[in-house]
Amino acid sequence: MNALPACCAPLLHHWPLPRPVPGAVLVSCPFDPALLASDDFARAGIVQTASLQRSVAKRQAEYLAGRVCARAALQHLDGREYVPGTHEDRSPIWPTGISGSITHGKGWAAAVVAHSSDCQGLGLDQESLLSDERAERLAREILTEAELARMNASQVGLTVTLTFSLKESLFKALYPIVQQRFYFEHAEVLEWSAEGYARLRLLTDLSAQWHTGRELEGQFCLQDDQLLSLVSA
Repeated sequence: MNALPACCAPLLHHWPLPRPVPGAVLVSCPFDPALLASDDFARAGIVQTASLQRSVAKRQAEYLAGRVCARAALQHLDGREYVPGTHEDRSPIWPTGISGSITHGKGWAAAVVAHSSDCQGLGLDQESLLSDERAERLAREILTEAELARMNASQVGLTVTLTFSLKESLFKALYPIVQQRFYFEHAEVLEWSAEGYARLRLLTDLSAQWHTGRELEGQFCLQDDQLLSLVSA
């Protein structure tokens, strides 16, 4: 039995988002890079690559916390013992027949997994809420003209953060399927509600199935200044 790293708080098996995704499991944990111990990777039974050994404590702790969550989620899903490795593009390597996503932000990490037969793709993303001032500066890099036109002037920080996060989640959900990179201008958030529901539309052709005009559902929750979004495909 692997021990929990010193930098990680106890794991949470929960679903903080408004709507469960059938067949999906989400595990999260708070973590503190200041508590990272020299033997944390060994205690957790997780391989520390050469590049990780050279990285700062924050990067090591967030990687470790994310992989601990991913392993626990897979154990809960079907009992397997597996820690995702990392592709050259830094995306996680999931077992055949598994869809999954890992995210980490300000002292919190999470992973979500499902059998691919239940869910083709999963994208999970956490972001710190932008101030209105910073959001104004970044808006044109993230939002399409249509999204800018729909934006409520009283919710600039939330709208830009949410749009960024949902598009990140969309990319994480679809990239493993289509194996093609796409960017902020290639999708738009059509609408979102205070209850945590959102609808997105592709603005580019990624494959025969995932084409211009294809719509997907997203969801999100806001806890203090941290926003968590998920897109399932």
